[in-house]
Amino acid sequence: MQANAQTTAQVDDLTLIALPTAVNCADLFVRFTLGEWRLRNMTAECSAVACALVEAAIESADPKTSRLITLRLRLSGDYLVVELEAARFIMPPTSPDLRTGELQLGNGTKLIWCELALPTGVNANAVPLPRREKRRSPAAEALGDEPDVDPELIQRILFGLGGSMGNGHQR
Repeated sequence: MQANAQTTAQVDDLTLIALPTAVNCADLFVRFTLGEWRLRNMTAECSAVACALVEAAIESADPKTSRLITLRLRLSGDYLVVELEAARFIMPPTSPDLRTGELQLGNGTKLIWCELALPTGVNANAVPLPRREKRRSPAAEALGDEPDVDPELIQRILFGLGGSMGNGHQR
């Protein structure tokens, strides 16, 4: 398992129930995560692999046991690794270009993995971490710019509220 021996730079996972709707959830998860990682050019290939693994997990699932599956995307070395953990799993046919493997975990589940090569010149450490932009709510946007507030006025209001409550006045 070559990719697992390298340092993981980023990871994201999603736990699903082995039902047909999990395939669409897996696709959305891949699209969102790769968008956050700025690897949109890998979305189609990664989504196809992830959805095939989830579909195989659904078909392999035993209704009498745990039907939870975990889909994980991991950046490691020169690869985007798609991993799936499930109690029962039969590996679907994959492209011969794809490095795959499986590992029996101690808790009775299997870890299945497929490595997708990152674009030429990109490695896991070069992929930027997601950045969240500070956004105002739609209601705040509708109000326009925030009014200028005098900090001394706010202090007097807070002192006044604290003073009236501290003097034993009840409402």
